[in-house]
This record gives sequence, structure tokens and C-alpha cells, in this order.
Amino acid sequence: MATQAAWETFPHEADVGVRGTGATLAEAFAGAATAMTAAICDPAMVAAREAVAVECVAPEAELLLLDWLNALVFEMATRRMLFSRFEVDIAPEDAGLRLRATAWGEAVDVARHQPAAEVKGASFCELKAGQQPDGRWLAQCVVDV
Repeated sequence: MATQAAWETFPHEADVGVRGTGATLAEAFAGAATAMTAAICDPAMVAAREAVAVECVAPEAELLLLDWLNALVFEMATRRMLFSRFEVDIAPEDAGLRLRATAWGEAVDVARHQPAAEVKGASFCELKAGQQPDGRWLAQCVVDV
């Protein structure tokens, strides 16, 4: 049975924290991506119409999280899209960890999405990615808005 990634935002001075949790690291990364969308608009208002592939490699989970979120920021900016659904696969490889993902979303519709902020990038602030004592996985950082 597939479990659902959980997500939330949290306040952080002038920026916004994003946090994802899940039964796997990949679910936590998907949750963090959803939380990043929530820093911009209501993810429920973004239709999963178009798929965009994203791939990242990093030596460790925390750096992979930054690369993942910043890759999504790049895709949002260059394609003028918002994303609401994420399918993430993370696997070990020689260089550390490889993330292969698909993000589904649609073109920004200002009237319908009512974007509240523009995410400029993910930061090292509050950066955590790993398994928690309760066995769940956590992926979080602060994004610059």
C-alpha cells in the first residue's frame, strides 16, 4: 500500500521553511516539493497537466534536497509553471545519490493560482534530510522568497 507524503511550511524570519515527511526519503522529498509550491499558492489549485523530468546527483541527502528544490525553482522560472504532484525515485550510485523525478503541473494562471510569493531558491538554513528516530524520513530547508 502506498503511503502519502506529508508536507508543511513553517515561518522563518523573512523567508519560508518547507518540510516533507514520508515513509521513504523519496516521499519526504516529494513532500518538501509540495510544501515549496504551498509557499507560492494552494497546491490543490494546480492541475497536474504536464510532466517535467528532473534529475540530480549529489554526494549526500541534504545536498540532494537542495539540488532537487533548486532544479524545481529553475523549471518553474524557465517554463513559467507551477507543480502540484511529484514522483521521486532516489537510489545510491558511485557519486552518492541519484534522484530521478517527474513533476506534474501547469502554466501559471495568475487569476486562478493567485501566487503570494516567488521562490528564488533553497538554502542551507534549517537543512535536514534523513531518517528520524521514529523511522519516518524528513526533508526540510528554508527557501528564499
